[in-house]
Amino acid sequence: MTTNAIQSRYRVDGMDCASCASKIDTAIRRMPGVSDVSVSVTAGTMTVRHDASSDLAAIARKVTGLGYPVSPLGQKDAAPTMKGSCCGPDHGSHDHHGHSHAHDAHEGHDHAKPVVAETIGLHGHDHGPTDGSWWKSRKGKLTIACGAAVVAAYGIGHLVPSIASVLFIAAMLVGLIPIARRAIMAAMAGTPFSIEMLMTIAAVGAVFINAGEEAAAVVFLFLVGELLEGVAAGKARASIQALTALVPKTALLEENGQTREVAADSLSIGDIILVRPGDRIPADGTIVSGEGAIDESPVTGESTPVNKGVDAIVFAGTINAVSALRIRVTAAAADNTIARVVKLVEEAQESKAPTERFIDRFSRYYTPGVVVVAALVAIVPPLLLGGIWSEWIYKGLAILLIGCPCALVISTPAAIAASLSSGARRGLLLKGGAVLENIGRVTAVALDKTGTLTVGKPKVTEIIAFDRSERDVLVYAAALETGSSHPLAMAILARAAEENLTLPPVNDARALGGKGVTATVNGAETFLASPKAASERLALSGEQMARITALNDDGKTVSVLFIGDILAGAIAMRDEPRADALAGLKALTDAGIRTVMLTGDNARTAQAIGRQLGIEVRAELMPQDKQRIVGELKAEGLVVAKVGDGINDAPALAAADVGIAMGGGTDVALETADAAVLHGRVADVAAMIGLSKRTMANIRQNITIALGLKAVFLVTTILGITGLWPAILADTGATVLVTINALRLLRPIATS
Repeated sequence: MTTNAIQSRYRVDGMDCASCASKIDTAIRRMPGVSDVSVSVTAGTMTVRHDASSDLAAIARKVTGLGYPVSPLGQKDAAPTMKGSCCGPDHGSHDHHGHSHAHDAHEGHDHAKPVVAETIGLHGHDHGPTDGSWWKSRKGKLTIACGAAVVAAYGIGHLVPSIASVLFIAAMLVGLIPIARRAIMAAMAGTPFSIEMLMTIAAVGAVFINAGEEAAAVVFLFLVGELLEGVAAGKARASIQALTALVPKTALLEENGQTREVAADSLSIGDIILVRPGDRIPADGTIVSGEGAIDESPVTGESTPVNKGVDAIVFAGTINAVSALRIRVTAAAADNTIARVVKLVEEAQESKAPTERFIDRFSRYYTPGVVVVAALVAIVPPLLLGGIWSEWIYKGLAILLIGCPCALVISTPAAIAASLSSGARRGLLLKGGAVLENIGRVTAVALDKTGTLTVGKPKVTEIIAFDRSERDVLVYAAALETGSSHPLAMAILARAAEENLTLPPVNDARALGGKGVTATVNGAETFLASPKAASERLALSGEQMARITALNDDGKTVSVLFIGDILAGAIAMRDEPRADALAGLKALTDAGIRTVMLTGDNARTAQAIGRQLGIEVRAELMPQDKQRIVGELKAEGLVVAKVGDGINDAPALAAADVGIAMGGGTDVALETADAAVLHGRVADVAAMIGLSKRTMANIRQNITIALGLKAVFLVTTILGITGLWPAILADTGATVLVTINALRLLRPIATS
């Protein structure tokens, strides 16, 4: 791809099988200036990478000519996608006592205007809406008309046998003429061996050997099979598109002290909106006022409502469960979390998996090969073995129908698309089929500590009373930390807030570099310091030092509090493991996957967390060290996934086979790495690997169904046991079975 490449995306209606995508792909690749094409049947999208000389209107007309209504989605510079950083920073133990307490676009390139297909039906699978009633679509109407014609031919032919053959030919033509037109258009666009062409040859050939009745029935069965494919494809497409329906259409906008209802997609960044209890939140934003439980299951898959207050981030489509909230909008409708998830999944569905690429290459030789075999079956026995021409031509025509590769070609993309949609609905984003395949092969997972295995911020774990009560220790310490933004200070203040403590006024607060912070609280000089700084002021007893040392050995940071000349007590803090970390790591090890923690934190803290979680630990690492260790794991023959919180560690991420971002839907977590776990649960890494393995098993089942049915009917056709009717069932029936099997991946699966 050239550096000057432009990327244009289109919404393409009516695609319902891999044959649709293949014909569009082949036709557009032949157009001037086009360097690459990606088509997603499930998402109903096409991405074209081209240079400035390309005629976008001509591209749209070409797709429309094949029978697909098309409209542009957007255009942007197309740059090669690089694996970005998705691993969070490993914070070392905090030096609490030294902290401060200072209180484009290409304007000359117009998009093609939306094009409505004037010749809808110039393709094998129409091209009406897939989200309405099937009988209202053009495909449905054509199938009903053909079926009615076949029934009429049977009825009238039974009454007037002399004209039965003519009636069946007429009934056949009702369905075959549109199919033949599509076959010609596909051949002109570069796909001569399409299912439409094979169907046309078989039907016309059947007429010439006086099998018009079977020809009419076969055309009707073909249309029924294609209709079922369209319904199944619509279900897969609706699975991910249903996410967009979660965002309400309207919002309550606050302006000049008044509230009025506006369209949600008209909201701008910075607007203040009111969300009433029970309403869905119409935009991504931050809470300005109010507090309550938010049901985030539509976005993150997390079933338990999350309590959120002022400055907390909320997502469009989530449900405000308890009290009224005022929210400042932080993203436009087209860029909210759900919109980006849908866009990422659609783009991922356009990306072909290795298995799919192999089957595509195989089908290019398979279909012409089937035509050759069918011709040999029709010609060789009569010529060389004295066979009856009509009998062997009939068998050759049946083999043409059996040999259509639709079921085989759809076997992989149907499963991949269903899996990507299923994962997205559970908060598991995977960027394409290749990533989905690779994750299932992972045998080692390297995880960051801070923000990945741990919550990412310290919390108070113990309050130790020496000469004052635990309550006094917390009150005075929190008073000292009032106004500080240091993580340890925030932990102390959060604990005081949890216990609803009233803090006394503070005077003359100042930080003592490298030692701690001091102030006058309730008239007494108060000092919160490190154990080392505290011992300079007053010798700690052996029992006190032993207790502090034990806490340090557990990876906890300890601050000692003096009130006047009294050693009041101490507070221990640590960045604690996530609630699901232990279960998540166990799920990985139970699956036979090696786990290792890679952290820049000090060895004592890392080992303490490692012992608690039962994970191998590598600590005090620089980014290049993490990259080296990932390389060492790969040298041992392991397939390595690197998991982080989506902020740094780019070298290790790039070195890994798969990069997985942990995060709550942030830009980094969504748009970097190979995959993302939206709600940050360690258990979901194992769930993602399990989803991949189920998907690959489903693909193997699909391939077995597709090839197995064809093999059975190929043998029975040559032996004269089955004819044209079962042959078309072997094709469309296998395609429908494969699609239905793939849709099983959409079923919800309980997470640990």
